[in-house]
Amino acid sequence: MAIEMKNKVFSLETANTLYQMKVDEYGVLYHLWYGAKTGCCMDYRLDYPDVGFSGNIPEAGNCRTYSLDTLPLEYAASGVSDFRVPAISVTHADGSTALDLRFESARVVEGKYSIEGLPAVYADEKDAQTLEIVLKDVASELRVVLLYGVLAKEDVITRSVRVENRGDQEVVLDRVHSMCLDLPYGDWDWVHFHGRHTMERQVERLPIAHGIQESGSRRGTSSHQQNPTVLLCESDCTEQSGVCIGAALMYSGGFQAQVEKDQMEQVRLVMGIHPDTFAWTLAPGEHFNAPEVILSCSTQGLARLSQQFHHVIRHHVCRGEYQMSKRPVLINNWEATYFDFNEEKIYHIAKQAAELGIDMMVLDDGWFGKRDDDVSGLGDWFVNENKMKGGLKALIDRVNGLGMKFGIWFEPEMVSEDSDLYRAHPEWAIQVPGRAPARSRYQLVLDFSRPEVVDYLYERMSTILRENHIEYVKWDMNRSICDWYTATLPAARQKEMPHRYVLGLYALLERLTSEFPHVLFEGCSGGGGRFDAGMMYYCPQIWCSDDTDAFERTMIQYGTSFFYPISTVGSHVSAVPNHQTGRITSIDTRGVVAMAGSFGYELDLNRLSDEEKQAVAEQVKTYKKHQPLIYDGKYYRLTDPFAGELAAWQWTAQDGSEALVQGVVFRTRPNTLRRCLKLTGLEAGARYRVEGTEAVYTAEALMNGGILLPRTSGDNQPFTYHLVKEA
Repeated sequence: MAIEMKNKVFSLETANTLYQMKVDEYGVLYHLWYGAKTGCCMDYRLDYPDVGFSGNIPEAGNCRTYSLDTLPLEYAASGVSDFRVPAISVTHADGSTALDLRFESARVVEGKYSIEGLPAVYADEKDAQTLEIVLKDVASELRVVLLYGVLAKEDVITRSVRVENRGDQEVVLDRVHSMCLDLPYGDWDWVHFHGRHTMERQVERLPIAHGIQESGSRRGTSSHQQNPTVLLCESDCTEQSGVCIGAALMYSGGFQAQVEKDQMEQVRLVMGIHPDTFAWTLAPGEHFNAPEVILSCSTQGLARLSQQFHHVIRHHVCRGEYQMSKRPVLINNWEATYFDFNEEKIYHIAKQAAELGIDMMVLDDGWFGKRDDDVSGLGDWFVNENKMKGGLKALIDRVNGLGMKFGIWFEPEMVSEDSDLYRAHPEWAIQVPGRAPARSRYQLVLDFSRPEVVDYLYERMSTILRENHIEYVKWDMNRSICDWYTATLPAARQKEMPHRYVLGLYALLERLTSEFPHVLFEGCSGGGGRFDAGMMYYCPQIWCSDDTDAFERTMIQYGTSFFYPISTVGSHVSAVPNHQTGRITSIDTRGVVAMAGSFGYELDLNRLSDEEKQAVAEQVKTYKKHQPLIYDGKYYRLTDPFAGELAAWQWTAQDGSEALVQGVVFRTRPNTLRRCLKLTGLEAGARYRVEGTEAVYTAEALMNGGILLPRTSGDNQPFTYHLVKEA
């Protein structure tokens, strides 16, 4: 069994790890261990020092060495002598805030739990188990149910929390984090992924210092600025060795991750919905579900941890017909035309794309309402027949006639003030009565906490999808959210709105993805502003960044790869000079970088030279040939692009039969030896032939001595090696 309960010790075993907890004589639930399998109870590491100003629970009597302030707790509550960052904080009906959680019961259930209204990891019943631990407040009828899903083969444990009010008075939940993890020993670093629009998921690794370090978002989305993922690494952990733990929150709204090193040198991680933009009134008989966190641990370095996350997200988070199938190579018209297009312009882009082997034409912003710029039209999801004389159907028929699929852009969550929708329903836009709302990209946000708003958008979008042969939707979201207020909630409950917004978003996505399973939904929020595992439950790929510059993308995609599988990363070849940076890189370089994702193009193909068009045709063939390896292979980061003059990455087939090595040399230096790149993850004892050459090398030679890179001339020069194992 993956889960064992014995003498009030709970052991959650995966293929290579052990997660262990224990209930003590006072009913307090400790966290004992998360790491390599040990074969024994790890409670021998508990220590009970007498620490001044760290209080003691009443049951401990005169014992001054028992304090919640110094013990490793499984789910920490505020108000009863643990002064570290809490996982949960509440306000009772009498205004008090103390919460003292003690063990009440536990049970094991076959299969993986689900969460009402929220995305969650799924698995066949035979492939997962659920542990449910019920904690009860000593002075009220409030229960906190800790949920653990164990996917043993995947080395993954999921966590969520359900809070139940079984009393007869309201309780306000001020903070409900999805997890708490206490690590009493070790010298730990933490890694978070910061950024901004067009520069997402930049990697920052820091020693965990005394006090609190934090990442998070108050923007209503998971954001460009921080990603809802955190790594904890022992200080000597590298790509190929050492202990590391990853946590990925399956949530697309505001979040908080806090890491604290306390007075005893212990480390605590809490993670969940951001409490600054959250509160929830729980009436008698009601319950609240927190979003899920995916946890995984590796004792073999960061590469193995990334592979574990890649596997679980691809196989147990992403859903639908495109979860495992090949993805179409697409061409998007946005950077080719912006708003200035008509049916003929789009058709000519599609015609050229079809000749080069591209599979799908995607029509971006501007096809609906009065939408000739970004000031008007959002919300009016009716075809603009001034641009599309025969409606969408006429264009789609012509594109399909080329042998291509057709996709389309929506931004369902937004509304322009200059729109028929806003004129009819100004109350549907998020704004505070008596205050002028902040605008971003000239637009306001629709109140997705209102069911009638979600229903309207479902009706408009489903009608468009039903009446037209559309096989792809790009779902965009181009601003952060502020001015939170909804007329549907009383004053005391306004802080529920941000979470209710996310629930409304998920409800609409669930309805549409269920009704149109043949449609590939791609998420987007100005690029990677909502790049999270919650969205991947509905959208198996997400536009990685609005920055399509090949040099910048090597770093953005490097950071993205620590948690998210390559199949989820929307990545395109765009025009030069690049529209974001002005940088000029070759079509070959842009192609190599874009292949490390769900591949496509975002430029006017008709403006390319014949030589460049031939390069595009070859890129499309190469990508289609290698797509199974790129999506299903074990991914390795061979270099850190932030730290040197080279970005390189590798995929190795699960059976070791082949490997694909790609990268970019950022800078060419004169009078130097050729660079030698060490590979990894090849089959020990095997021999590999470099495709297109006569060269054959042993795996040991390639992993210890490396492979010689080509001599370069100029900056940002690409390389590709396909290695095939000799029989």
